[in-house]
Amino acid sequence: MRLHSKTLGFVINFLLGVAWAFVLIGAFSSFLSFYHMGIFFAIVSTLLGTLPGLIAILILEHMITAKEHLYELKKQTKILEALQQKVLS
Repeated sequence: MRLHSKTLGFVINFLLGVAWAFVLIGAFSSFLSFYHMGIFFAIVSTLLGTLPGLIAILILEHMITAKEHLYELKKQTKILEALQQKVLS
């Protein structure tokens, strides 16, 4: 778990698992639905069936990265304020 808030980390990791499940279910079901029309249509429909889950994964990973970036900026701000206090005193 990369997030420092345990509750938010649990929720986001749970949603990431759900998104990966949507990817697998979307790929499997769309492949089997269009397999009788030919392998090309089955592969194209598989790619299209995975898109909603992959978009959800991208959004959740972006949220995690933004939270990590904010945490690092807060740490840097504390360090810079401490340095400023040392220089001014």
